[in-house]
Amino acid sequence: MKLGIVGLPNVGKSTLFNSITKAGAECANYPFCTIEPNVGVVPIPDKRLEELAKLYNSKKITYATIEFVDIAGLVKGASKGEGLGNQFLANIRETDAIVHVVRCFEDSNIVHVDGSIDPLRDIEVINMELIFADMETLDKRLSKLKHQMNNDKEAKVEYDILDRLKKHLETGKLAISFETKDEDEEKVIKDLNLLTYKKVIYALNVSEDDIANDGANNDFVKKVKDYALKNGSETFVLCAKVEEELAGLDDSEKEEFLKELGLKESGLDKLVKASYKLLNLMSFLTAGETETRAWTISIGTKAPQAAGKIHTDFEKGFIKAEVVNYKDLLELGSLAKAKEKGLVRMEGKDYVVKDGDVMLFRFNV
Repeated sequence: MKLGIVGLPNVGKSTLFNSITKAGAECANYPFCTIEPNVGVVPIPDKRLEELAKLYNSKKITYATIEFVDIAGLVKGASKGEGLGNQFLANIRETDAIVHVVRCFEDSNIVHVDGSIDPLRDIEVINMELIFADMETLDKRLSKLKHQMNNDKEAKVEYDILDRLKKHLETGKLAISFETKDEDEEKVIKDLNLLTYKKVIYALNVSEDDIANDGANNDFVKKVKDYALKNGSETFVLCAKVEEELAGLDDSEKEEFLKELGLKESGLDKLVKASYKLLNLMSFLTAGETETRAWTISIGTKAPQAAGKIHTDFEKGFIKAEVVNYKDLLELGSLAKAKEKGLVRMEGKDYVVKDGDVMLFRFNV
């Protein structure tokens, strides 16, 4: 899973990136301190793996990962080359979803590029830059199709779809809100990898005073949550400053610090949950003496395709999958005991994998 972190300058974007990746991207109180897109790969916290590894005496634990790309702070006119220009917008095209950091706190010591705090205006500024960049992509594609469509029926069909989409964008709406007529139209748009066709998670950056109650009394937070709900996006509340402090602590200190703040989980934990929900993802597990590991798949994936995540040969020669729920396995203390209780099942090609399934695949190539 690859997520692009965007936002206006000085909203806490690079502070968030630093804290969740510990990659040490430069962070300062002025725009454009992130000159190159920073990339960090973060293991997804998963206590199930640690418990299973103890049970199997595994030599190694391999967590699922998220790759974060921190894009330099965008400003009005970025798509036309303002600020650091739209070279950064190209980096977002490669991501599965966008994490849009929105500033929801007042602080006279931290300047805002537009001089005041207004998260909905900030969202609109970023959205318009992404729309302009997408319109440029569409113009190039439409120009190419125009020369082809006299002799090519498919080119004419694609031209008509994209022409309708361009008119939709011209009204200030995102590509993701464009209503397609069928799956073929959807595929045409998906293949263009448009920025405004990506799903968005809003990271609502609040002050330390607001984090304990998850921003419940923060009017900025309420407005963004309402906006996200109407637009099919996810949100989570965090304090980038707190996340930065957490980044320097070990696990036990982190737990203690969160408890002191009245928090049950870190911003990274919240982001993982929001990402999985938004992208319709889950994890199945494999466990043994050599390695205990989490594998990320889409909800609704069948057993052979899940096996294919491990190795293509597993999918090609799939015979059966031995499946047990991780809770049952941990509760009973061994696979043998789970088998005695009839909790280990042999599943075939039509089995839809569930989150937390511990699986062993049988295959023949």
